[in-house]
Amino acid sequence: MNPNPVGDVFAFLTEPSWLTLVFWLLLLASIVIAGYAFTQVPGQQRAGHIGRWLIRFLIGAMWWQQSLWKLPPYYTDHPERPFGETGLAYWMGEMGKHAAIPLQADFVNHIVLPNFYLFAPVVYAAEVLTGVSLMLGGFVRLFGIIGALQILNLWLGLYSAPGEWPWTYFFLLLLQVAFALDQYGRSLGIDSFLATRHPVRGETGLGRRVLDAVT
Repeated sequence: MNPNPVGDVFAFLTEPSWLTLVFWLLLLASIVIAGYAFTQVPGQQRAGHIGRWLIRFLIGAMWWQQSLWKLPPYYTDHPERPFGETGLAYWMGEMGKHAAIPLQADFVNHIVLPNFYLFAPVVYAAEVLTGVSLMLGGFVRLFGIIGALQILNLWLGLYSAPGEWPWTYFFLLLLQVAFALDQYGRSLGIDSFLATRHPVRGETGLGRRVLDAVT
């Protein structure tokens, strides 16, 4: 039987793994945060905020799911296979072959891949933190931009790769930019608390501006 969306979601939510438990905890935390913001933060009782929260969470869940096939310490879901045939190393190799910009291909081939275990933790951490940021609505402006830069790297790196549709990455890039520009974290997220908190004694204007920039 061919896979279907309902079956795929059910399998993802019931996979016997400690990471499944972490995802359920993130889901519960997102619901609790949203509920608290809805009842306690002025102006959050609108349908638009609920829609933004749902969109933000689903894209965050996408980031989380896509981190599961590149888990440390080998950054692949098939560590028994030779290096470069699966996981993150495989897709880095594809970028080295098909990048739209030769300089990017040279960087991947001559710097990233030879130092794979130096760069792989950075890639993994960036994806996980982007996912958690979107699911919980914390520092979404900052991680919206970080996520957009990651997608930009994929869009250019896999632009001519066989079987890839470049518009997929471009649409994700636009979503990440929208999250940052429209401050999606301030819709039933942690950022909604941070944006409405009262300044504490001794807080500088610079601190407030930095907080506004990342939320």
